[in-house]
Amino acid sequence: MFEQTFKNIDDILRNDAGVSSELDYVEQTSWILFLKYLDDLEKTRELEAQLDGTHYTPILKPEFRWEAWAAPRNGNGKIDHNRTITGDDLIGFVNSKLFPYLQQFKQSAPSPNTIEYKIGEIFGEIKNKIQSGYNLRDVLDLVDELRFQSQEEKHEMSHLYEAKIARMGNAGRNGGEYYTPRPLIKTIVKVVAPRIGETVYDGAVGSAGFLCEAFEYLNSSRSLTVSDMTTLQESTFYGKEKKPLAFIIGIMNMILHGIDAPNILHTNTLSENLMDIQEKDRHDVILANPPFGGKERSEVQQNFPIKTGATELLFLQHFIKMLKAGGRAGIVIKNTFLSNTDNASINLRRTLLESCNLHTVLDLPQGTFTGAGVKTVVLFFEKGEPTRNIWYYQLNLDRTLGKTRPLSEADLAEFVELYRSKAASKNSWSVNIANVNPDTLDLSVKNPNQNGEKKQRDPKEILDEIMRLDNESQEILSQINKLFS
Repeated sequence: MFEQTFKNIDDILRNDAGVSSELDYVEQTSWILFLKYLDDLEKTRELEAQLDGTHYTPILKPEFRWEAWAAPRNGNGKIDHNRTITGDDLIGFVNSKLFPYLQQFKQSAPSPNTIEYKIGEIFGEIKNKIQSGYNLRDVLDLVDELRFQSQEEKHEMSHLYEAKIARMGNAGRNGGEYYTPRPLIKTIVKVVAPRIGETVYDGAVGSAGFLCEAFEYLNSSRSLTVSDMTTLQESTFYGKEKKPLAFIIGIMNMILHGIDAPNILHTNTLSENLMDIQEKDRHDVILANPPFGGKERSEVQQNFPIKTGATELLFLQHFIKMLKAGGRAGIVIKNTFLSNTDNASINLRRTLLESCNLHTVLDLPQGTFTGAGVKTVVLFFEKGEPTRNIWYYQLNLDRTLGKTRPLSEADLAEFVELYRSKAASKNSWSVNIANVNPDTLDLSVKNPNQNGEKKQRDPKEILDEIMRLDNESQEILSQINKLFS
């Protein structure tokens, strides 16, 4: 039922003049879902208070609660269509009354780690783009059918929301920057293996995929006590995100996974001076896929000891600094970081090797990130001891990755298995740092088992690839034509 409801919502939004892309579908669905989730949360808290014989004061004023404006009900519990507002009246209420009311919670909330503060942050950044009040009414009626009051319902909703994020990531434009393939995230989390009581941080949180998967991993790691659950809810997961849409999606994604008031800050992580980071700010585990290919201004570069405009190199410096002694990290980065000859790259490799044990490099194939033309690697390191040996694993697949043939957990199973012993194989080998050129510190992936020979592709595989790319091109052209028709 939930899946069909999501599809119906997208169909409605697709016909609205103010909503034009998958990014918009996710954004507009997110704020409406959030308000329905908030209503269910309030009902649950009211019921718990009644059972305890205590009084609960709702977060929202009566006129702004879901059942007052989105879904007023009659005596039978059905939506009373005689009392619902629609058309221009509905758009006017949402834009001029509801949103301004919700925005003020950021100032009135008792602290940033509260649901009240998140309400203010979300509605301070997002705008209602749905122009037709009749379309908005139809969406509200559909969302009203959804329930967030059981873990099973939240679990199903979280999977559907992840699917929406994935479609957004595959839709072109800049959607891909919000989405890291979940099989890769699950594998990184499994290898880094966070433990309850440790803090987990992502300074480029995006859709919060790493934090959500870390929560799922810890939530299923053992039979949890009440104290464990409180720790996971309140003092385990931390993130920062610069872009408004990604911030909202990340908050909503964590809520659907079961974190009521996510510790995600809406801020530019790179605006923080590394000299100001103290021990209390550091974390046990860092999991991230920072944006790459961006260029930062000179004033931002002044916050870092190694000056560079490359966003990914600044983030890597930030992550090294934010990691506690003995802390562990799994970071996705462009593979060119391992071999670039510019001073910033060499100096950063030197810093990483001297301050951390870079024990593993996972080399990912082209196409791992749909729509991104760059090759990436995952750096696994532990802070506190210098690097002596690096174990490399090169993921070689018998197919070309793409939108219709994405990465799977099965593809990474051998890596996970061999990682435990750092065993040598046709896809894995070790490099002693003593054998690395001390001037260039070139750490590039050079599989000694391939002897420099490039595997010849089967003609049928090449033809299949041409057909696949042609189909994807036709699909993209079709989407463009729809936008401008």
